[in-house]
Amino acid sequence: MNIGRRVLLVTGEYPPMEGGVADFTAILARHMAAQGAQVAVLTSTEGAPRNHRWATLFPWVRTWNAWTLWQALRAIERDFQPEIINIQYQTAAFGMRPSINFLPRLTQVPCIVTFHDLKVPYLFPKAGRLRQWVNYELARSCRAVIVTNAEDWAALEGWPGIRQKALIPIGSNVSPEYPEGYNRALWRTRYSLGEEALVLGYFGFLNASKGGEDLIAALAALVRAGYDAYLLMIGGAVGASDTTNIAYLSRVREAIIAYNLSSRVIWTGYLSNQGVSAAFGIVDICVLPYRDGVSFRRGSLMAALAHGLPIVSTQPRIPMSELVHGENIFLVPPGEPNRLAEAIMRLADDPALRARLRDGARALSRRFRWEEIAKRTLQLYDETLRERMPV
Repeated sequence: MNIGRRVLLVTGEYPPMEGGVADFTAILARHMAAQGAQVAVLTSTEGAPRNHRWATLFPWVRTWNAWTLWQALRAIERDFQPEIINIQYQTAAFGMRPSINFLPRLTQVPCIVTFHDLKVPYLFPKAGRLRQWVNYELARSCRAVIVTNAEDWAALEGWPGIRQKALIPIGSNVSPEYPEGYNRALWRTRYSLGEEALVLGYFGFLNASKGGEDLIAALAALVRAGYDAYLLMIGGAVGASDTTNIAYLSRVREAIIAYNLSSRVIWTGYLSNQGVSAAFGIVDICVLPYRDGVSFRRGSLMAALAHGLPIVSTQPRIPMSELVHGENIFLVPPGEPNRLAEAIMRLADDPALRARLRDGARALSRRFRWEEIAKRTLQLYDETLRERMPV
């Protein structure tokens, strides 16, 4: 493999912006650079971290429109001369604007798209099928399409005209890295949590697909059943891109007040990598009640697996052989808070089951190492470029 490829990653968000795609792109860039690639990143003006050494940054874009993209691409092609462009696609990160979907038409450089989700951009009222068409257009105009999970892979089966596709998973955006001298009991006291309390943990931004209201209803059921239960909301509550998260956060806060749980829900706010690991370390059970089912596209799931937590989540939309109920995860139907509460109670009362789930989560997380993700991505770049070379 030609590991000296010059790669341009295009992303709507990048650290210090908060978001799963921001973290994913930064980690992928670092690991590709470690394997010899020359990496550049075109991103929003807010995406400019300090002490950034593994990629050349072009934090140039204020508004993701066609003119701005064209200008940025011309300058980068002149100064960096990328061999391949990899669009990190999540429509909210690009302000729900469709211009990014036509990027391959603005350049002669071969393009690949990584779909972090298949949500469609906003065009105009009653755009209907046209909104889905712009995603088809992006997929068909790229040399290859990457998806991160089995559900999106299945969805692509119905998309005609895709030249090449690959399923390459994401890894955890948070590596297990605890503060020096970490002490679980002391960290519990930081959050006013007693050693005998049952501490549930939730990680990731809140939105309507993640079941935050179900989680609060389940916590209320636990308290009614006599459990001294608390919920630790780890990290920032909303990200930098999706403004609908703010409205949903208000609904979750209203539910907390309605159930009289304000003293039992603790918000950590944004944390460093070590801070997230430390918070995970005091959690007894991680609860991720996705309304659309558990999926490997969820960075919050990957982080919980990497930290070896016993996880209660929701049944996936399509079978996932890697997830084994009762061995590396505990699954309940989506949208059923009472079933969610019953599952949490079962784990709370069964230390052996929690231990088995912890071991299973750690074992499963080894399948999602960033070194392998970067290697497979670079291999796809190489295969794509080889296809263009004359025989």
